[in-house]
Amino acid sequence: MKLILMGTNDFVVPVFDALAKQHEIIGVFTRAPKPMGRKHVLTPSPVHTWAEQLGLKLHTSIKEFDSVTEKPDYIVVMSYGVILRDNVLNAAKCINIHPSSLPKYRGPSPIRTAILNGDTNIDVCLMAMTAEMDAGDVYLRKNIEVEENDTNADVENKVSAAAIEVLNEYLASPDSFVAVPQDGEPTFTRKFTGEDEIIDWSKDVKDIHNQIRALGCGRTKINGIDVKILETRIVDGKLCVTTLQPAGKNPMDWKSFLNGLHGVEIRYGE
Repeated sequence: MKLILMGTNDFVVPVFDALAKQHEIIGVFTRAPKPMGRKHVLTPSPVHTWAEQLGLKLHTSIKEFDSVTEKPDYIVVMSYGVILRDNVLNAAKCINIHPSSLPKYRGPSPIRTAILNGDTNIDVCLMAMTAEMDAGDVYLRKNIEVEENDTNADVENKVSAAAIEVLNEYLASPDSFVAVPQDGEPTFTRKFTGEDEIIDWSKDVKDIHNQIRALGCGRTKINGIDVKILETRIVDGKLCVTTLQPAGKNPMDWKSFLNGLHGVEIRYGE
């Protein structure tokens, strides 16, 4: 089949790579390069880099869609982050991978929200694209487990593997699948900011653990030192810090950090 692929984030790359090995990719759409890091270096998206490496026709603006002259059989969308208008939705059948148990967790951060809320499993849905965000009928669902210590990256890897399975199954025989309307009241996610990383030590240890593994870190002070807590575990009902990064230093394990305090009593949030 002839496919147009639309996506941006790194966990999309394995999915698109699997499709490229079985289908003809006539175009790839991704977000334009963004300034990254302290030096604001203009950096292409992971999908951008992948498409260039394969020599695929690359577009960094959805405004370029009408310049595509070859008609695709399907447009496959995954973690693109751009609203699609009628000119795209009506050009070919648009299908989308969304990693949540729809209609639960529509919007930009379904994986992080599921982890933050302590969900133990999510659906990877293959759905029809519509003008309304994440509201399309669902062709296929594949449930994946979210384990207690899974980080956002861990779950993204599981989503990638499941997405490859459902896309292969659907594209092998698309006419055999019936789109099922979403059932239930939708809930919506939001984009997270640095403020969401600040740890409230009055919360339950599971909530703090979920916060760190969902957002990639939790920010706090320990003995007056600004730190990012990068990894935790829950052992016998207690939160154990395994990896952290003091301001201006490289990541280190908890024992190394304690050694640097020279036996001083630990004070969290101070």
